[in-house]
Amino acid sequence: MPRAEAYLVKENGACRLEDRYVKIDLWTSRAVIGRWIDDDGRVFTVSRLEEAPPPVERYAAETRSAYAVSSVKIEKDDLKTLRQAVECLSPVAPAEKTFSPRHGIRGYKDIDYWQGTNAQAVVCTFLPENGRWWYMASWELVDGDDISSAIGIFENKFLAADPGSCPDAVRAMEWKRRGFGDKTRSRRPRRAAPEPERELLRRDARHSVAAYANWRTTDSAEFVVLDALGGREDFISVMTNDLAKMRSEYRKALPSPIDGTNVLALARIYASRDDYLDAAGEDMGWTAAYWSPLRREVVAYLPFGSEESLLRTLRHEFFHQYLSYAASMIAASPWLNEGYAQYFEDTEDMSWGKGIALTPEFVENAARMLPSLFTMGYEEFYSGDDSQRMLKYRLAWSVAWFIEHGACDVRFDPFKSLKTVYIRALIESRDMHKATQAAFGSDERRKLFIQEWVKYWKNPYKR
Repeated sequence: MPRAEAYLVKENGACRLEDRYVKIDLWTSRAVIGRWIDDDGRVFTVSRLEEAPPPVERYAAETRSAYAVSSVKIEKDDLKTLRQAVECLSPVAPAEKTFSPRHGIRGYKDIDYWQGTNAQAVVCTFLPENGRWWYMASWELVDGDDISSAIGIFENKFLAADPGSCPDAVRAMEWKRRGFGDKTRSRRPRRAAPEPERELLRRDARHSVAAYANWRTTDSAEFVVLDALGGREDFISVMTNDLAKMRSEYRKALPSPIDGTNVLALARIYASRDDYLDAAGEDMGWTAAYWSPLRREVVAYLPFGSEESLLRTLRHEFFHQYLSYAASMIAASPWLNEGYAQYFEDTEDMSWGKGIALTPEFVENAARMLPSLFTMGYEEFYSGDDSQRMLKYRLAWSVAWFIEHGACDVRFDPFKSLKTVYIRALIESRDMHKATQAAFGSDERRKLFIQEWVKYWKNPYKR
């Protein structure tokens, strides 16, 4: 998905989050139909060159709605704009002069190769006989490949192939199975009313997997799940119902002053860990899922035979997503962000984690760590070995659990507004530490919170 920047918009006493995107990211995400990588590392990409790329001097961030209204179509005879589009997408620098196949290929008005003498990739644009738009295919080769042979394979197996005889990946491509040469699509009026941001995001999310036969889309009013879990319809139904329920629970626990009706929660779930790491990168090898604030999506994979584990992980990551939007994309303190994410993994879980015995002595010692926990940033929170990190996660979880189940029983309910004040202060100050200070109000009140936390966790009857 395109990289996003968040802006808080205040109108008529209300506020909403407005995502703006680098225009070239929006253009690329819509132009590219699909990308495939073989076992040897060759990358095959197909794009539809329907809209002109934005001028370099106007790459500033823009909303999806504004971009949709301002985008300009590429006319079939506008070769200058066509070249600009190729320059944006080609894996190699396009040659000054293009060349055509030696022998004509039926079904096309024009076919041009752009790689010149570059032997690293095949780059081709083609205009179907009955089509309104140019298409582009690039095939990045590997060492030892012969460019002439690659062009022959490309022409015979891709351009000249009947859709029914194509390999699965090619057969799945949008231009081969729908929209290819489609004259029924009407031009959008120049001054059309902008579509809602949520629906434009939904369309882009669906487009990102439309060309892949093994990917599906499941929609609800508030979220979209993209998955490659073929044959797991029952699990997808359970998962989407669970996510709808959890989003309601998030709002109850941490309500936001921001209007979230333009927000769409997005999850992309891979079938295997290898596919997940291909997308996430090897530096994410220690994770099973993650929330990407930059791309506005939760990315995960289904561990073999571990549906319940994935559900818990998604509850955790979708809370991070919810809190990001609820707090205007300002990073919340890890004691709250990770604490509540742990809490929502399983709201019935009273365990402190493997190797942690909840003795009175442990509670007293843990209480001494809470002042530093409340002031930690993420680098410090994630530092240390596995046992140290687990302890910090469980301490944060214990704080969230106490707020939800124990704090309300403290005399005069002094922590009733703690969460609300924290969220509002975070939005206003854009500083997690100032938000924590505002939520507790004073050192005395923070000390009282820790005292009551100790009483709660020492008393099994209260728990």
